[in-house]
Amino acid sequence: MTQTTVPPAVPSAAPEDVAAPVEQDGFDALVAPLRRELLAHCYRMTGSLQDAEDALQETWLRAWRALPDFEGRSSLRTWMYRIATRVCLSHLEGRARRPLPVGLGGPPADPAVEPRQDRSVPWLEPLPDRLLWSTPGADPADRAVDVDTVRLAFVAALQHLTAQQRAVLLLRDVLAWTAAEVAQALRLSVAAVNSTLQRAHARMATLDVPPAPADLTPHQQHLLRRYVAAFEAYDVPALVTLLAADVVWEMPPYPEWYQGPDAVGSLICRWCPATGPGSMRLLGTSSNGLPTFGLYMREADGRHHAFQLQQVTVGPDGVQRVTVWFAPELFGAFGLPDVVPPDEEGRH
Repeated sequence: MTQTTVPPAVPSAAPEDVAAPVEQDGFDALVAPLRRELLAHCYRMTGSLQDAEDALQETWLRAWRALPDFEGRSSLRTWMYRIATRVCLSHLEGRARRPLPVGLGGPPADPAVEPRQDRSVPWLEPLPDRLLWSTPGADPADRAVDVDTVRLAFVAALQHLTAQQRAVLLLRDVLAWTAAEVAQALRLSVAAVNSTLQRAHARMATLDVPPAPADLTPHQQHLLRRYVAAFEAYDVPALVTLLAADVVWEMPPYPEWYQGPDAVGSLICRWCPATGPGSMRLLGTSSNGLPTFGLYMREADGRHHAFQLQQVTVGPDGVQRVTVWFAPELFGAFGLPDVVPPDEEGRH
């Protein structure tokens, strides 16, 4: 097993460290710089974009109502994180964890068997980069959220912890709070915080979590372009040559997952509804710091409609992992249209 590497602490910017009474009239302007990093925190806790946005909205409401009682004894940033964490813990009470198919613990599936959806499982969701960083490729020093703290593999590993273990680990290891600060936020003793963190570390160490991928090299960027071209041409043999020998393919809400280029190629040949070149169009975006594509399938009206999202991890020897979400309802959060616009339809 590969021991999970806990991402570095998230740095705070000057406006977020205000420690003084705040007037309600200036509340929105003062807390606005915190919105992106608090959304990331709620996403790490819940594993869902919708749940994270709901938790953030509740955090804003609770903070607004409690503002008259804020006396500046801690920074505004710390106070907001404390509220957000408690909101997430309340939200998670009685809820099942959000896995990915690989995280269910079963063996790779047989691509000859038709996969079956299971929407009763609350699957882990992607987080659009556009909600965290205003400009793609921005200087990491200028980011309120470090890419490594929201990568899908790390968030998936967090789902194996209890909600309280998750909160303690994030506050201690990601946000670099002291044990005393965490104890105050979660209404625990310092001893309880330390023992909870120890258990969280022990559980994370048992999980096989790949290291954070490096920035794409020119060769990998070229490979990614060939990957898109292969899909749009519905050239499965070409696609298979781009996959690493140990590639993993998973696609919630289907609980099955597949390993190896031949298995992935067989899966696509057997069960993909595409009929030939031009059946599919891919539009690029990004999520969890990784290249992501909105895949559009041509339907009976001749237009290409939102079909699935693909998050692609490219290694030195090819595509290492593809996580596919059959969730057209997520396209809007990525700024992707429901139907490919006419200018995109005619670009080939």
